[in-house]
Amino acid sequence: MRGHVQIEGLTKYYDVKERKGLFKSHKKQIVALQEVSLEIKPGEIFGLLGPNGAGKTTLIKCLTTLLIPTHGTAHINGYHLGKSDKQIRKSIGCMLMGERGLYWKLTGRENLLFFGALYRLNAVERERRAEELITRLNLAGIADRAVETYSSGQKMKLAFAKALLNDAPLLILDEPTNALDFPTARELQALVREMKREGKTVIYTTHIMAEAELLCERVAIIDHGQVLALGPVPELKASLQKEEILEVEGLIPAEAVAACRHVRGVTQTASTVVEGETRLTLVTEDARTTLPHLIRILTSHNTTIYQIKQKETTLEDVFIAHTGRTLAEDTRIR
Repeated sequence: MRGHVQIEGLTKYYDVKERKGLFKSHKKQIVALQEVSLEIKPGEIFGLLGPNGAGKTTLIKCLTTLLIPTHGTAHINGYHLGKSDKQIRKSIGCMLMGERGLYWKLTGRENLLFFGALYRLNAVERERRAEELITRLNLAGIADRAVETYSSGQKMKLAFAKALLNDAPLLILDEPTNALDFPTARELQALVREMKREGKTVIYTTHIMAEAELLCERVAIIDHGQVLALGPVPELKASLQKEEILEVEGLIPAEAVAACRHVRGVTQTASTVVEGETRLTLVTEDARTTLPHLIRILTSHNTTIYQIKQKETTLEDVFIAHTGRTLAEDTRIR
């Protein structure tokens, strides 16, 4: 079925050597994906949400035939992964490496014509499709300049155009707005919504929870290679309806953050530090009961509190409730 993806028990692990001392090493197994099972329906924007290192890109690389899974099965557009990989590659459009997937010494137009040839479009079709995408993505003013002269946003738009060349029913976008400024990111998000209106299925990976809420109908929250939660965005947020979210901002010592984990009624905590200022998020059974205990613990640890507020539940709060960490945390194995 066009635009349909079915994944069952997909697992990927690596055997790597870890050096101990100057001459000794031992083998270590790194699990990048662990028994991932999900279905992506035709015509939906499906989000893969998780921090850097969660396994999102590994899953995408398996689905696009760039990596061979250790075990498990997947069917993409009706084709069996591992048996019909050539047909899978013909039936998907990918934006996996952003601007790194372009040839910087070529012009934007030359890039599109080159990749059109790799998709085996004939010369007339390549020219037509390249011109159509240049117009649609407002690239006409820079199409005949070398890509190395483009801004980051312009390169990402060209990479997006490249993903649309073969007009595939399934579009796979891996962190497409990463490092983009706000206006360019919003422009690209609008193009993704256009793809849905045209009937395409979109798999969209991101670690930006607001982006997932804005674009995606359903989301899989992934961490350490496992799917922790799966469903429509409103249902995932409603799953925390029996709990409440408190957010504290200020100069909060590490020992105060640790002590807050033991406050009565608190089920999860997570914190991020930006330029010395801490944002502490707490999932609690009853914010009104928890608050006095929380303030007492914070002030006893010499905390300077800028503000405490009860906030609306977001997808990031769902992630915190499952993991005790924020999406900003990088979980890549180093």
